[in-house]
Amino acid sequence: MALKEFTKKEAANSYELVVTVDGETFEKAINKVYKKQVKSINIPGFRKGKAPRHIIEKMYGTEVFYDDAMQDCYPDALYEAAKEQNLEIVAVEKLEAVEAGKEGFTFKTDIIVKPTLEVEGYKGFEIEKKSTEVTEELINEEIDKVRDRNSRMVTVEGRAAQNGDTAVIDFEGFVDGVAFEGGKAEKYSLSLGSGNFIPGFEEQVVGHEAGEEFSINVNFPEDYQAEELKGKEAEFKIKLHELKEKELPEVDDEFVKDVSEKETVSEYRDELKETIAARLKDEAEKDVDNQISEKLIELAQGDIPEQMYDNQANDMVRDFEMRLRSQGMDPKMYMQYMGMDMAALKNMYMDEAEKRVKLRLVLEAIAKQENLEVTEADLDEEYSKMAEAYKVEVEQAKASVPADSLSEDIKVQKALDIVKNSAVIK
Repeated sequence: MALKEFTKKEAANSYELVVTVDGETFEKAINKVYKKQVKSINIPGFRKGKAPRHIIEKMYGTEVFYDDAMQDCYPDALYEAAKEQNLEIVAVEKLEAVEAGKEGFTFKTDIIVKPTLEVEGYKGFEIEKKSTEVTEELINEEIDKVRDRNSRMVTVEGRAAQNGDTAVIDFEGFVDGVAFEGGKAEKYSLSLGSGNFIPGFEEQVVGHEAGEEFSINVNFPEDYQAEELKGKEAEFKIKLHELKEKELPEVDDEFVKDVSEKETVSEYRDELKETIAARLKDEAEKDVDNQISEKLIELAQGDIPEQMYDNQANDMVRDFEMRLRSQGMDPKMYMQYMGMDMAALKNMYMDEAEKRVKLRLVLEAIAKQENLEVTEADLDEEYSKMAEAYKVEVEQAKASVPADSLSEDIKVQKALDIVKNSAVIK
């Protein structure tokens, strides 16, 4: 295989290549295609799948296997040609054979390649770190969450409904005096103040007491999902059967024993303080990483091919599909249930895909500018971490991730470490 011509096109990161595949390589590909296809070829006088190649070529023409053999050669030939010019292919826009024969074949292709960015100002970022102080207020908020999870609903008597109550109601809705489909329910539990119902509905239940029957008037929003009800004024007849409210447990030693391994409120508060401190530290570190990433993304100046964003979004969709399958779900069924298709899912990932591409390009540029290298010790350490994380042998980890690919990831991480270590954390 050899690169015959190499031409930079006017469009950024776009090249035209003319590549020649030698006769020996082409012959091996033709023979490979013959062995694969002969099993389904019937030639008079030969058992199915047993016809010699020269007989098939005589009957159907010398070039009978050429197209498939060229298809087999294209990927490696393209990779070698791009590698010769230190280019990384992002997309192939056009590919066509120019000539082919026993001596080999030549093809022409237009490719889009990965850009190399020049990055400046990546050291000394000013970053504001979130507070990790554990206040009494935070501890109390955590206890309130636990109390809420361990609450029970009790019937309210002797007062009117208020926000926070659960009202058990019958209701029926009418538009222009006519009941409409889907507007009726019995013994429905409505959380007042939740905003789950039509605007104005819950507010008009507040103030009424159990046993009352009353009517309220509301307007359906202009963007309501039911076309026939959009913007319409409706009357709802309501019967309020019962009011319930949450009863929260008292915070005492018995409560502590029920919800934790501790014996006293004091011990429980100390435990929560440690838990919250660890959470705040983790959140603060992640926020620092996010701030640094955002600042690095802003440094991604230059022509970045749209195909890179597209490729990244496709990878994210495939990862999502794999996660669904690992959980026993069918991606197509999931999409139908969610009322969307793969195109919509991909579009949803596009913004994040663009950020990932830009961040990676910037970090790769920094790694190059800093002349970062990866040692055997670096690789061994990373493979050991992978083996431990996935509970496999180190050799299995090495077989699953090529050293070249892992080396690039390590360089990127080293570049990120340089940026983080130089950042001014406030």
